Amino acid sequence: MADVRTPRGVVNFFGNSTDFAIAAAVVAIVMALVIPLPTALLDALMAFNLILALLILLIVLYTRKATDFSSFPTVLLVSTVFGLTVNVSSTRLILTQGTRFNGRMIKAFSSFVVGSSGTEGLVVGFVIFIVIIAVQAVVITKGATRIAEVAARFTLDALPGKQMAIEAEYNSGAISEEESISRKNDLQREVDFYGAMDGASKFISGNVKVGILVTVVNILGGIIIGTVIHNETINSAVSTYISFSIGDGLLSQLPALLVSTATGIIVTRSVSDGTFGEDVTKEFSRDARIYGIGAVVLLVFSIIPGFPWYVLIPMALLLGIIAFRLSRKKKRDFEATVTKASEAAKPREEAAEMSPVVPLDPLSLELGYGLIPLVDRDKGAELLERVQRVRRESALDLGLVIPRIRIIDNMRLEPSEYCLKIKGVDVGRGKIRMEHFLCINPGSVKEELPGEKTRDPAFGLPALWVSADKREEAERAGYTVVDPPSIIATHLTEIIKHHASEILGRQETQAILDALKKDYPAVVEEALKSLTLGQIQKVIQNLLKEQVSIRNMTAILEALADYGPVTKDGQLLTEKARQSLSRQLCLQYADAEKILRVLTIEPALEQKIIDSKVETASGIISALDPPVQNGWIKSLSRAITAVQEQGWFPVILCSEAARFLVKSSTSRELPELVVLSVPEIVNEINVEAVGEIRIESEVK
Repeated sequence: MADVRTPRGVVNFFGNSTDFAIAAAVVAIVMALVIPLPTALLDALMAFNLILALLILLIVLYTRKATDFSSFPTVLLVSTVFGLTVNVSSTRLILTQGTRFNGRMIKAFSSFVVGSSGTEGLVVGFVIFIVIIAVQAVVITKGATRIAEVAARFTLDALPGKQMAIEAEYNSGAISEEESISRKNDLQREVDFYGAMDGASKFISGNVKVGILVTVVNILGGIIIGTVIHNETINSAVSTYISFSIGDGLLSQLPALLVSTATGIIVTRSVSDGTFGEDVTKEFSRDARIYGIGAVVLLVFSIIPGFPWYVLIPMALLLGIIAFRLSRKKKRDFEATVTKASEAAKPREEAAEMSPVVPLDPLSLELGYGLIPLVDRDKGAELLERVQRVRRESALDLGLVIPRIRIIDNMRLEPSEYCLKIKGVDVGRGKIRMEHFLCINPGSVKEELPGEKTRDPAFGLPALWVSADKREEAERAGYTVVDPPSIIATHLTEIIKHHASEILGRQETQAILDALKKDYPAVVEEALKSLTLGQIQKVIQNLLKEQVSIRNMTAILEALADYGPVTKDGQLLTEKARQSLSRQLCLQYADAEKILRVLTIEPALEQKIIDSKVETASGIISALDPPVQNGWIKSLSRAITAVQEQGWFPVILCSEAARFLVKSSTSRELPELVVLSVPEIVNEINVEAVGEIRIESEVK
């Protein structure tokens, strides 16, 4: 307790000095409702109430985002209570002092602000008071309350979608974890703010109603007290109390009007990122033509008899000057942009000497100029959203975070053509008919439709282009109908699946290890002790070539750490990495009952494939004799067709020694073939053999 007596102890006891001062002020405001105040203090509080409302309005005007003034709902409540406290105190003094009341602020508003005295002043003041009340209650307060309600509801409804969008950007690698957390916090503050504003806006409407009630009470109560208690004449009482009541009403409603205006502004600027002044300046200076047209209209009105030409002509000249200056500014900005672009396009020998290598984009999408609307933000930019979704889904399916996809226009392409490139090399292209839909026959079409025949660029299936007005007809006929953004997105997805190993370079591998090292440093360090970065990259590339997800990098690195000291053979390490993912592989191809239906290989044929192993500079491959290779592919194709006709997914099961050789021997003719080895089968999976692959006797 001794510390409490010291200055430092006092501060610690009461907390932060600002918090203590605000708390004391709020308590004083509430207490002033019942404690009489002297006239001088009342004048000071009224002046403070007026300047406080003005400050609130100015803060709102200079605020960039509504959530930057997150304390506004609370400030609104406190300022409303403060205004009512001042109003109650003035009512007490007016009714108790009558003609002796000497409140300078109220007297000033009852005479100077009204602009006249006597009966005329009372009538004018009363009319002004009614007009202010009507404007505030019917126009500003009602509109602000409605906007606050709608903003709160729509902000809350949009919360899940916005949260998913942030998660998608984070999962795709577009933003960091810190930025993701920051955005979510901003989103939560926005929801809380508009939720609070939905209720806080009711303070303003209540304040208007109370202001009317207080004014009526002042007038009626003043007349009764003046005539009955103070023995004043009816004319004197009416003149005194109506004058004071109107001054008090105007003085209380003016700050309320400023605050309600601030409320309306802050809830109507939810889509803005700049201050009110910046937005007005930017949006009112976009086009000089509107000012030119306005000047012409004013000149036309000025020549009509009866119109004040001495007002209209100067205004027309002013608008003309503004139009002229805006047009010149726009021209200068355009010339500066062109100059900057031309300077950037000039070849620079110094830059070429410093950077002889032109970097290539890991993955890029080039569009003909006819497809530019697909990425135009003014027209929805559907393709941009689809590309982000593809990156997110690829990260979930393959475990590989795809680098940002560069989308550029290429004038060398046909207007309706697009091209997908990996590190500058063309890996796929197609043509799009804008405002048309691609109709693919899945085999269940009831009626053929007329249309331009083509092929699906992603899978090469026969398809038709039909106009937008025939979309529903095509869907009823049984076609799979795809819009242009989905066509490109699907093609991009297939390109990523089949070329993921090419996208993964050493730098991307290092990024994966660095990210994993934060949570699993021991696993990463042990794997790097026995294997180089390049050897780890090759194993991951081998997994991606067979579309094996690498999301479980911990298991992969643990397998490499176990077998890295024993062998540096990339194929053997790949097999061990696959076996560490055995449950993942089995569940990927088994049905809902965990039954894995497989095709086996005749033992003699499997041994022949193993014996065909040849080591080359690029690794181990299968080199079967041409007749045996042809017979092997034909037999395998027939077996796969038979399995597919049963509605099952074809999977080949063989020994560990033969698995990679079986895959390499079929990679050209059957690139999608799934080959599993016996060690990759986990106990909870039931294996059912549905056929055996054997070669005809003439090719044995």
